[in-house]
Amino acid sequence: MKILTTPHMERCIGCHSCALACARLVHKKLSWECAGIRIHSTGGLSSSFAAQRCLSCDPAPCVAVCPTGALIQRRGGGVIFKKRLCIQCGECVPACPVNGIMQDRAGYIYVCVHCGQCVDFCPHECLEMSETSTGEAGEVAS
Repeated sequence: MKILTTPHMERCIGCHSCALACARLVHKKLSWECAGIRIHSTGGLSSSFAAQRCLSCDPAPCVAVCPTGALIQRRGGGVIFKKRLCIQCGECVPACPVNGIMQDRAGYIYVCVHCGQCVDFCPHECLEMSETSTGEAGEVAS
């Protein structure tokens, strides 16, 4: 199984290309607010950037609080997100210990499912898909 890692964030220029790729390719929207990965500054203009995303908890606390089964534990860590089962209650958002689940103003939930769609869009190769133990591939299901 592969998971998304951010081994070279010192190269990040904060362009949000990864978030836009996630929003467009995975969630079929065109806004970095509709992505499973978010980039933010770690301080002022001269500082670096950090990637906010799912870190593949196992067991994932978000799965435990989801009342509908929209979040399913993925073998090896992380989650599979069944969008059609999500009732937008937001219980998963505070349950995530790393703020890796985002909810937009309309109530829609976004979480990194480690699909790797964002990796090729990073112009400075800050992101990688790294091999872990075997398991299911990440997916966002309708």
